[in-house]
Amino acid sequence: MSTPAKTKAMGPIPPAFTGEDGTLLIGGIGAAALAEEAGGTPLFVYDAAMLSARVASLRVVLPARCDIHYAMKANPFAPLLRHLAPLVDGLDIASSGEMEQALAAGIGPEHISFAGPGKRDAELRAALDHGVTVHLESEGEARRLLAIADGTGVTPRVAVRVNPDFDLKGSGMRMGGGAKPFGVDADRAAPLARAMIDAGCDWRGWHIFAGSQSLDGAAIIAMQAATVALAASLSETVGGAPPLVNLGGGFGIPYFPGDTALDIALVGAALGEAIDRAPAILAESLFALELGRWLVGEAGVYLTRVVDVKQSHGETFVVVDGGLHHQLAASGNFGTVVRRNYPVAVANRFGEVPGERPASIVGCLCTPLDRLADQVALPEIVEGDLIALFMAGAYGASASPARFLGHGPAAEILVTSEGDCLLA
Repeated sequence: MSTPAKTKAMGPIPPAFTGEDGTLLIGGIGAAALAEEAGGTPLFVYDAAMLSARVASLRVVLPARCDIHYAMKANPFAPLLRHLAPLVDGLDIASSGEMEQALAAGIGPEHISFAGPGKRDAELRAALDHGVTVHLESEGEARRLLAIADGTGVTPRVAVRVNPDFDLKGSGMRMGGGAKPFGVDADRAAPLARAMIDAGCDWRGWHIFAGSQSLDGAAIIAMQAATVALAASLSETVGGAPPLVNLGGGFGIPYFPGDTALDIALVGAALGEAIDRAPAILAESLFALELGRWLVGEAGVYLTRVVDVKQSHGETFVVVDGGLHHQLAASGNFGTVVRRNYPVAVANRFGEVPGERPASIVGCLCTPLDRLADQVALPEIVEGDLIALFMAGAYGASASPARFLGHGPAAEILVTSEGDCLLA
């Protein structure tokens, strides 16, 4: 006899989402209507009003000298970029492809910064031609950029990305501390910056990114204080004030059971204090937070239709027309050590009381890795129901293997504050 399956918890549904007559509303429009507008499922939907509110909530708590940059690797969907462009102060990119998308979204090149190891010569040339700031990741990259610029009459705009000696404690992804492929080790950063200034470059400052996806406000506060101190020390060694200190990101969002939202008011107040007491060399410098998932993650929902409901050894499997090829992170295969459940719901029976038997939501791919929810409590599901997977605004469509097994990409829609649906 099979052992009855035990229900497993899932993460919290963002409180901004509501229902009407049992239907999940996204941007004020019912989920089923959005699926029809897109021509079917699977489908990513992004709520523009939630994006705007997110940026505004951060503006309120940040010190005046701290800008907001959007790390577009989190979600490069063109209508979403166009919506965010006038709301943020800069865009951080990691390829020439993202550069083209950023420029097309209306961001001026002087507000675009290009980070990432392994920039090819053609990418460095494109950044030089457009006037985009290159965040140098090594002395070799600096040498190649200077060689490309030689004889063009164009002055390279550069910042130095620093690999700090510290990391963000408890972060989901540690980007600093120890041997890393990112940035220049802290003890070599100032000499590189000095060399670029002496070579006639337009030095734009420092980029110091220690980690990401943290919900620990105290850890983020400590990291930011250490980052400000490091930027000051490096600048004193260089003998010049940096126009901008990019403090990196680190802000997490509550994907999983037991997660609680980051207290941004506490973090913002502490950052203001750290900037106020910074050494004199940073007195005229601007600062920036580079955020991706925190800005867009909660504003997205992945909608997928139930194809089949089946039983196996006493367990219920809900088979949907989507899967990990669109939502790799939700399947637990995007760097998660222990698989946990994102929040999910039945969109066409939103708010209905769960049934007695838990169900696992699995995708249409022929691999046991394709599991979007594991033994979660949902209303009794039937064929044709619409499943909503939340926290889908970041690292979803563009960070998943859409061509795996030939199923193809999901549609994407941005629902504007006026109720318009913008497709790619």
